[in-house]
Amino acid sequence: MKRLLFATLAGLVAALGFVGVAVANDGHVATLKNVSGHIEIARNHVWLDAEPGMTLFVSDRITSGADGSVGIVFKDGTQLTVGPSTDILVRDYIFEPKLSKFEFFLYLARGAAVYSSGMIGRLAPEVVKVATPTATIGIRGTRFIIEAD
Repeated sequence: MKRLLFATLAGLVAALGFVGVAVANDGHVATLKNVSGHIEIARNHVWLDAEPGMTLFVSDRITSGADGSVGIVFKDGTQLTVGPSTDILVRDYIFEPKLSKFEFFLYLARGAAVYSSGMIGRLAPEVVKVATPTATIGIRGTRFIIEAD
């Protein structure tokens, strides 16, 4: 089952074909790429329908329906592919390389995602964390799949 899930999500990563993201100074931390199916973003107690090019902020919650998947590119180049029936929260994110300030913290309440490290994972791997209802993972690698039931 896990092999099938990994193969499916890995296929989504390849099919979605990530591209670069422009950096703006509006406070956003990531950009949505390649939205497929039903994806919603909860921001300040308001639910928004996700669209390609939409930006994400700290405290945004991303939920995907049973038919949904979305590629997310963070400002440091970190890539996250969110699979179907997933609920994930951007808890914290700081990417200020000139000041050597970095933070990356996601909470995966349910579902599955594929993570691929960007600059934060290379410059300060100790600050990259992904939490689930039963565990917090400190990331030291460059690519992995995570699942929470």
